[in-house]
Amino acid sequence: MPDLDQIIETLKKCEIISQKDVEFLCNKAKAEVLRDESNVRTVPLPATVVGDIHGQFYDLLELFDVGGQVPEVNYVFMGDFVDRGHYSVETFLLLLALKVRYPSRVTLIRGNHESRQITQVYGFYDECLKKYGDTVVWKHCVEVFDCLCLSAVVDNSVLCVHGGLSPSLDTIDQIQELNRFMEPPHEGPMCDLMWSDPDDEIQGWGISARGAGYVFGPDIADQFLYANGLELIARSHQLAMDGYKYFFNRLLVTVWSAPNYCYRCGNVAAIMSINTAGEINFFTYYERPHHLRSIPDCSTRTPDYFM
Repeated sequence: MPDLDQIIETLKKCEIISQKDVEFLCNKAKAEVLRDESNVRTVPLPATVVGDIHGQFYDLLELFDVGGQVPEVNYVFMGDFVDRGHYSVETFLLLLALKVRYPSRVTLIRGNHESRQITQVYGFYDECLKKYGDTVVWKHCVEVFDCLCLSAVVDNSVLCVHGGLSPSLDTIDQIQELNRFMEPPHEGPMCDLMWSDPDDEIQGWGISARGAGYVFGPDIADQFLYANGLELIARSHQLAMDGYKYFFNRLLVTVWSAPNYCYRCGNVAAIMSINTAGEINFFTYYERPHHLRSIPDCSTRTPDYFM
């Protein structure tokens, strides 16, 4: 049987693991860890909340240097582990291995890029094919995507979700009742959780320019928080140049954890730390220094489309 600690050490060096080890890791994650988790994972304090990573492996290492290592820190990752960066394979498999090794210390929420359809367009599928020579590893990973939770609640006060809210969901209990074990549909509540965005300029619900999910105003966030006894919505899904951005008079915050997104945006990244007293602090960081990172040979140009 493969050694999980050895798998983690290999991945931390940004080296791919064997196809057999990928199969072992993914099957173990599905059967022993993820399937038993509810749609809304309950997370105790202290906790550190993380936004999009997008395959920027060396910046994930920088994140751990800034925020602390697993298992010393209790992490909530809000999705979009793959696509666009050069190292989606190593990034996702490292996070998954840490989840399997320390299941109570790592929460992996599904983002809109944890999808068969999206990853075939934005890089993860092609990266798996390039690094392993076939689609077997990609198939193992997308089956894991189907098992990831949809959200988390930290200390009964902060809802963590990738995108936003849904007009079909008024309560946390309704999120719990969804069937998540599937490819995300093009519409409906599961889709909305991964695709929706806040909009300071509107009230109520609006049509999203993304073609999936909705935009929603401060009244929607306020109603949801009040109905569920919560204080804050934390989400990722949108680039924040300063690493984080509050909306709706601090009812909602976007956390973005991929510095210099797509290796060209020049943004700072952030993680959100909530201490044992429930106090929130943001830790910002820049991309990992060039002498501590590498860029793969013949890397494909990152797509122009932002999602």
